[in-house]
Amino acid sequence: MKLDIVTIFPRMVEVPLAESLLGRAAARGVLDVRVRDLRDYTDDRHRVVDDVPYGGGPGMVLKAEPLFRAVDAIRAERGAPDAVVLTSPQGRPFAHREAERLSRLERIVILCGRYEGVDERVREHLATEELSIGDYVLTGGELAALVIADAVARLVPGVVGDDQSVVSESFVRGLLDFPHYTRPAEFRSLGVPPVLLSGHHAEIARWRKREAVRRTLERRPELLAAAVLDDEERRVLRELMETKEKGAIS
Repeated sequence: MKLDIVTIFPRMVEVPLAESLLGRAAARGVLDVRVRDLRDYTDDRHRVVDDVPYGGGPGMVLKAEPLFRAVDAIRAERGAPDAVVLTSPQGRPFAHREAERLSRLERIVILCGRYEGVDERVREHLATEELSIGDYVLTGGELAALVIADAVARLVPGVVGDDQSVVSESFVRGLLDFPHYTRPAEFRSLGVPPVLLSGHHAEIARWRKREAVRRTLERRPELLAAAVLDDEERRVLRELMETKEKGAIS
């Protein structure tokens, strides 16, 4: 995958991307990540990327020209991007399904929003989509770009060493993950569930399914409407719902 991130603060993006799994994947050539300084695509000696909004009002707006030039340069150098993502609080909520979709693309460009926003012509004629990582406002789109890049890149084959760990984690099928424990078996009088120490793999698998369903029902019940459940998980959900309803009645 070729991933280009356009920002006025490249160091905010370069340092995290050089660490951990993404940094190692880039070093192995599994990912090709490049961070572009938006100021490199200006044509004035002061390298200005923003201006006051037409019609008045507070703050500044990112200009269209340098953003269009940046994407034109990326297209000429790396080929036409499959997606040009604009980070924006007005965008579609970013969730696991979006990360899966983007991970199947070969070339992605992420434009980091800033200030009061970007010239609307960028939204209408340059970005292919807008994504938001939550209902809050950040000082800029760099952190959002990193979240998107991390979630997408780790789904690219070869980035995570154990592919099974990717397909079994939270949100993949609409369920939260089950609880995890490691050594020691007892810590400050707090023990590990006995089933995990039993060595009975079938019982452990059933316990994990039950706990994943229970945790999702308790913490994120709205996920269950679209969750992909097997027969046993549906049975567990019915039992837990019945228990919950009886408790509410009593």
